[in-house]
Amino acid sequence: MREISNPRLLAFEVLAEVENNGAYSNLILPKYFSASKLSKADKGLAAELVYGSLRLKGLHDQFIAKVSNRPLSEIEVKTLILLRLGVHQLKQMRVPSHAAIYETVELAKRVAGRSASSFVNALLRAIDSLTFEELPKPLDAIERLSLEYSHPEWIVSAYFDLLKSESEVSALLQSNNQPARPTLIAWPGRSTLNELMDLGAVPISGSAVAADWDGDPGDLEPVRNRRAGVQDLGSQITVEMFFKTYEPNLRWLDMCAGPGGKAAYLSALINQNTGELVANEISAERAKLVKQVLSTGTVVNFDARKLPEELGSFDRILLDAPCTGIGALRRRPEVRWRRSLQDLKNLTALQQELLDSAAERLNREGIIAYVTCSPHQAETTFQIRSFLKRFPGFELMTIDNPRARGEKTLQLLTHTDGCDAMFMALLRKKD
Repeated sequence: MREISNPRLLAFEVLAEVENNGAYSNLILPKYFSASKLSKADKGLAAELVYGSLRLKGLHDQFIAKVSNRPLSEIEVKTLILLRLGVHQLKQMRVPSHAAIYETVELAKRVAGRSASSFVNALLRAIDSLTFEELPKPLDAIERLSLEYSHPEWIVSAYFDLLKSESEVSALLQSNNQPARPTLIAWPGRSTLNELMDLGAVPISGSAVAADWDGDPGDLEPVRNRRAGVQDLGSQITVEMFFKTYEPNLRWLDMCAGPGGKAAYLSALINQNTGELVANEISAERAKLVKQVLSTGTVVNFDARKLPEELGSFDRILLDAPCTGIGALRRRPEVRWRRSLQDLKNLTALQQELLDSAAERLNREGIIAYVTCSPHQAETTFQIRSFLKRFPGFELMTIDNPRARGEKTLQLLTHTDGCDAMFMALLRKKD
């Protein structure tokens, strides 16, 4: 990866990787930063350009479509990325208009050529004088909020199904568009909250291990040496709620463990007590990541729907199921544009297969923790209802947490809980 000293060029390169190669911005941007010599201020500018233009891509495209004589589908990807970068500076940042246009046009000359730069210049000048109120305003609430908060309509519709309130939906959509600071975790027995606080981290109220960090977590020695990690508070809460079911000498299974955040926390808790943890991950590369962060336990590499008989049965199974990920849109802004209703259909079928596999491997009186990073009811409460119909020998346990909402399950929400919108259900095998 080449060294880049211009924050706008770095942002463009990252966005090109996201658009053309399916990269994830939260994974690739730190790598670009590591290879650069940007100042802290320039890194902040590049990060806002990347994450902001991805979050608000739908809204920015409305501005572009309003003034362009070409359909968006006919604009070259490079040029479209440049336009979105320019629009973000004009409409969402405190960059003077002349600077936003000039810098974007100069970048266009460098990466797309003079013809593209002239096109970019003309459109940005037109957009500069255009206001949000001049964009088409749909009457339908879902279409209107989709435009205003830059989310696909199917996600807005799912939020309405869950929350039943336009003000609540608006608050959740708005929270998805706010930058998220990294959340640290001091893995028990390996680091402490005090150690992180001594380094400048800010403790999170109500947690004995979590802290906010304003900067690059890789700058911290405990994180570099894998004594502490980076994990959203919502994920931490689900592990803690699951571990409340602890009894001595149990066999624990993490069915879909990669990249290892929940397995690392769970293994640290088990290591301070008694029990055996097996962490399974279908991807060999992600299984290597799990091995790097586990304090105790065994890592295996199987399709969780077809676990070999020799693994035996378990008393506790964590199924952190593959899902749409629309509960973490603050951290993975491009996900909102990549996922579709067809993805939802495919993923709910996979979740069902994984739940069935977990049920087959669970001992009597054992417990499955079903977790998704999604508030979509097809992946949460509807999935649990379907499971209980297929397996009447199971019961839904009540989750003892002040954030729990109805139906005995836990549904965290970004706008009220300040974390990813994680869902959790505990399923006990009665016989």
